[in-house]
Amino acid sequence: MSGSGGAGAQAGAQVTARPGTSAELKAAQAALGAEHAAVYGYGVVGGRIREDRRTEARAAYDAHRARRDELTRAVRDLGGEPEPAAAAYALPFPVTGPESAVRLAAELEDRVAGVYSDLVRAAGGDRRGAAAEALREAAVRAVRWRGGSVAFPGLAERSTTATASAAPTS
Repeated sequence: MSGSGGAGAQAGAQVTARPGTSAELKAAQAALGAEHAAVYGYGVVGGRIREDRRTEARAAYDAHRARRDELTRAVRDLGGEPEPAAAAYALPFPVTGPESAVRLAAELEDRVAGVYSDLVRAAGGDRRGAAAEALREAAVRAVRWRGGSVAFPGLAERSTTATASAAPTS
């Protein structure tokens, strides 16, 4: 997801910081955009997922909402104006049933992990630790959804499946 993404998080890559802002602020804005997109995407997942995985989907939705709120505060702390969520986000593929909902959930987590890897690189101190924890959580959720892992979660250039970017829709 670092540098690529879609309904899962790469909407974050579409977010731009004001000229002259720090790399950390830009990375935090991108992570915030990714979390907005993940919250949206999990709304889609929740509508299509099988009953036996709804609790898992709800927990992921709640985790992304909490991270979104943390990032909103972080952007303000860095002197930025948090970007609002888009009205809708383009999904990377049609979600027509439980199987595609599971694929979307894994994709959302991969994309979120990517933007958090960028924030880990840009941040320091407690914010860096929080970004690393968020990356780890997203990678673990992706493994649970997918049933397997990738060698370098959050590093698109190291993964075997790079994904195309999707932007918010109006």
